[in-house]
Amino acid sequence: MKNNYSGFSRRGPDVVVEEIVGVLSRKASYEFKALFDVVHENLRARNAASGGEEMMRLKTYEKLQNLVGQGAVKKTITENGKKYEGVASAMKALTLQLKTLRADAAKRVPGTPVK
Repeated sequence: MKNNYSGFSRRGPDVVVEEIVGVLSRKASYEFKALFDVVHENLRARNAASGGEEMMRLKTYEKLQNLVGQGAVKKTITENGKKYEGVASAMKALTLQLKTLRADAAKRVPGTPVK
C-alpha cells in the first residue's frame, strides 16, 4: 500500500521570521543581542512570544542564521562582534512572500485577521 503522507503540513508564516524581517528591513545593522531585544519586545507586544525567553532566543538565532544562509541578511564581523544587516532587495521579496503566506493562511482559517 502506498503512503501519500509526506509528514509536512502547510502552515502560515513564522512570526519570528516576520519580526526579524521587519526589524532588518530598516536601514540599520544590529548585533544579535540588540536585534533579539527588539524582536522579542515586538513579539511580546503581539502576544506571540511563547516558550520562554531562552527558547525564543534560540529560535531567533536559528531563523537569523537561516536568513544569512539564504543571502537575505548580511553578517559582518567587526572587532566589536558580529553585526547583521538586511539585504534590501531580499527583504522586500521576503516581506511580499510573508504577506502572501499570511493572506493564504487567513483564507484557510476563518476569523484570522490579514495584516
